[in-house]
This record gives sequence, structure tokens and C-alpha cells, in this order.
Amino acid sequence: MEWIDEGIVLSARPHGENAAVVTLLTAAHGRHAGLVPGGQGRAARPILQPGNRVQAKWRARLVDQLGTYKLDLVAAHAAQWLDSPEIISLIQSACAVTEASLPERQPMPGVYAGLAALLSLQDADLWAPVYVKWEMALLQALGYGLDLSQCAASGEKENLAYVSPRTGCAVSRKAGEPYRDKLFALPSFLLGGGAWDTSDILLGLEIAGHFLSRHVFSNPHSRILIPHDGALPRARQRLLDIYGKTQTEPVADK
Repeated sequence: MEWIDEGIVLSARPHGENAAVVTLLTAAHGRHAGLVPGGQGRAARPILQPGNRVQAKWRARLVDQLGTYKLDLVAAHAAQWLDSPEIISLIQSACAVTEASLPERQPMPGVYAGLAALLSLQDADLWAPVYVKWEMALLQALGYGLDLSQCAASGEKENLAYVSPRTGCAVSRKAGEPYRDKLFALPSFLLGGGAWDTSDILLGLEIAGHFLSRHVFSNPHSRILIPHDGALPRARQRLLDIYGKTQTEPVADK
């Protein structure tokens, strides 16, 4: 058995003395693991950084075997952001969330395209809000999308200010005010608003993280990344610390 596909490196874990088990999100073959001989070596390490885009050749005697990868680097997305710990953390979180969210070997071309678009982003100021929107899109692709189009209580499409943690539906300011302590505040950038600050990013991460934990990771595909039901990958948990500790200041007003 053999195929060639493009892929994004999600993780590389040591195997034996010098090999690595590498998990890719591929365009046509979904989340797919394979063994890379020499994957712990100096030449391979730059290629196997999470977020890098590669050309992959997979080969195995039988289709259900782990098989081996031959990988060629196409784009070193992680390397261009080495001077930005925040963006490196966003890349690592995106890869960990993807790996923990998707079933093995199930083609999901839309999810691949979304992750590839996120990793290709060149404007550093846009990374955080686009990342939150990417998580929302991932929830949608997995069947757990939020409905932020109108108020669940009144049908109103204006003055949306909250999100129900139970239903994932938007709630208007007037309808939600009596229950505001039980609702998520809805940051305006998720409704198309052009301004955000770090407190808005933190709100967006908390909303998306709640529904990832409740729906996607309640029965996880990876016990390596999700040690118990409902947890978030450690790389994703670190984002809450990063934005929670950052002083709130305007990031964009476009």
C-alpha cells in the first residue's frame, strides 16, 4: 500500500532509539500517523516541527499497519515565528486541538483547508482572533457549531451580547441581562466587529474551550493529549494562561 499527499505536521513523538511516530493532518487521508526512521536526528527535527507543511509518501504492507513516512518540507510555518512566543503557542495549540479532535484516517478536506489557512497567516496582529474563529469553525465542522445569528429567546438579530453555555446560542443584551452571571459575554469580533483586545480573545477562548471540552473532548480520540474526559490539550490550556496574564490593550481597530 502506498500514497502521496500533502500534510501538516501535528506531532512527532520519539520511537525507539532514533525514529519518530509522526502524525499528520493530510489533505485526502485525514489524520494519519506513520513512522519516520531517523526522525529524532538533527536533519529531521526542523521538518517535524508542529505546523510545518510537508509532502508525504506513506507506505505499508497492509492498509491497517502504521507504515512509514518519507517527508519533504514544503513550508516551515513555525520557523518564521520563532521570535513570537505567542504565535508559536497558537500554532502548537492548533495542532494539538486538531490531533485530539479528529478520528484517524477519515478525510476531512474542509478541516485541512481551514488549518492550512490559519498557518499561512502573515499578519501577526490577526493571529489571535483568527485562531478563535478557527476553533469555532472546527466545532462547526464536527457538528457542534454555535448559532450566533440571532437571539435564542427573542429572535432579535441586533444587540447580541451573550452566549448560552448550554445551547451555544446567542442571547441579546435585554433578554440575557437577568441571567448574565450564567452566560458567556460575547466578544464583538465573533460577530464581525473590527476591534478586539486581549480580554476579548480570552473570552473567545473560554467560549470555544467550553464547547470543545463538553462535546469534542468528552470522548477523546487521543489519551495522550486528553488524559481524562473533558480536558483540553496542555498546549491549549497554556493559551488561557498567556491571554489571562496579558494586560488588556487595544489590538486592532480596522
